[in-house]
Amino acid sequence: MTAARRVVVIGGGVAGLATAALLAHDGHDVELVEKNDDLGGRAGTWSSGDFRFDTGPSWWLMPEVFDHFFEMLGTSTAEQLDLVRLDPGYRVFFGDPESEGAPIDVFGDEQRNRAMFEQIEPGAGAALEKYLQTGRQAYDLAVERFLYTNFDSPRAFLSGPVLRHATTLVTLLGRSLQSFISARFDDRRLQQVLGYPAVFLGSSPERTPAMYHLMSWLDLADGVRYPNGGFTTLVDALERVARERGVRVHTGTSATAVLTRRRPGRRMGIFRRRAEVTGVRVETAEGSRDLPADIVIGAADLHHLETALLPAGLQTFPQRYWNRATSGPGAVLACLGVTGELPELEHHSLFFTEDWKTNFDAIFETPTRIPDPASLYVCKPSATDTSVAPAGHENLFILVPVPPDPGLGHGGFDGGGDPDIEKVADRAIAMIGQWAGVPDLADRIVVRRTIGPADFVDSVNSWCGGALGPAHTLRQSAFLRSTNRSRKVEGLYYAGSSTRPGIGLPMCLISAELIRKRLRGDRSVGPMPTS
Repeated sequence: MTAARRVVVIGGGVAGLATAALLAHDGHDVELVEKNDDLGGRAGTWSSGDFRFDTGPSWWLMPEVFDHFFEMLGTSTAEQLDLVRLDPGYRVFFGDPESEGAPIDVFGDEQRNRAMFEQIEPGAGAALEKYLQTGRQAYDLAVERFLYTNFDSPRAFLSGPVLRHATTLVTLLGRSLQSFISARFDDRRLQQVLGYPAVFLGSSPERTPAMYHLMSWLDLADGVRYPNGGFTTLVDALERVARERGVRVHTGTSATAVLTRRRPGRRMGIFRRRAEVTGVRVETAEGSRDLPADIVIGAADLHHLETALLPAGLQTFPQRYWNRATSGPGAVLACLGVTGELPELEHHSLFFTEDWKTNFDAIFETPTRIPDPASLYVCKPSATDTSVAPAGHENLFILVPVPPDPGLGHGGFDGGGDPDIEKVADRAIAMIGQWAGVPDLADRIVVRRTIGPADFVDSVNSWCGGALGPAHTLRQSAFLRSTNRSRKVEGLYYAGSSTRPGIGLPMCLISAELIRKRLRGDRSVGPMPTS
């Protein structure tokens, strides 16, 4: 345990709240500032009448990460949240059912999924068993050696398990997920079921290392869950445990500068930190003020933190770094309140176009363009949670991946967003209606709001208007992903999806634990003890 220090956390999203809670639990004096009036960051929420929508994360995977986090705080997931296991986990549509056949349901049950794979492609059941076995091995190795480490010790790489699997690891890192899948499965539909988790990582199957086939073990064997009340209940739980430990939370408070002073010239490793933090300058409706700090945690968008809150000479990740980096996709979101029930859709439904390589190339290759037709995702939480929509109605959240480009515009209410955004939403609604057999879907919409890449810039200072963060390409994964400690400013650290270990709610919780390790001088490579 280190001596108590004054800590200011910038950003009230999941990573910021989690970091604040852990550091306050360790006895530090913690303040958190959030520029918006509501906490949550990308894990946002919006209501219209009796309709309530999550506008960010909607998949609950890796439950043991949440369990471990809450146990470190002396509580539990069960005490804080009401989780439901989804059955099926999700439904997948591959086109008009008259030409492409019926959709398939995917369960969090390996045996049922093996039978489904075998029915579609003889031999695929046994192939799936091997695929999930290696996925489980990769996942266990990642948790034990790579996800919970700051990579400041060679122990992450020199352990027996890593050395025994070194050849396999090199192969999985050097090969694309798409090639790994296509070498084992021929049917396009099965390839897409196994390849779509790349989107969770802000990338595409062609650009994601095969190491990430571990994601399929999570949803095809471990299963998908949902927190009753929506994902905003996770934000509420994190705020609750943070405040209970003394964190002072300031909303409507924008950080405008990380304050520093010159530091005597000494080296830390190979890097000389020329300055040290003294606090954070913030702007509120009442004006500007300075919050003193010994430690500053940047838990907001890393590009904004580095390029807008620090002078050029103190930026570890200046603009030239971002000019070479790869953003994850942008997104057009549509929140729809629909009259009548929609049994054709499950809680999670995925709609995959036939030529999705062209789909992904439109998003990631230069020049970028809005894909048409576009693969998309639909969440219908009203299938599970009666609190999110009035009786006799459904709540739909649609996500269409698009290029990360704020120039595509803002969304709006009742079709009032920028033309490109509304056009994407209209096409998505038409596709869902046709493929799912709901021809009157558009006519049944009674609430509509769209969100575009420019809205992500406005709400969370998102780099390039991206919906997720930097993509998990090879050069932006594991130890190659941006470090969580400034190389120029002593006492400045980073948490969240922009840094290690990466994108997603579980990764944000782990990033908070990595900061805790930094401040404790803990160089271990696995999860910290919970007692």
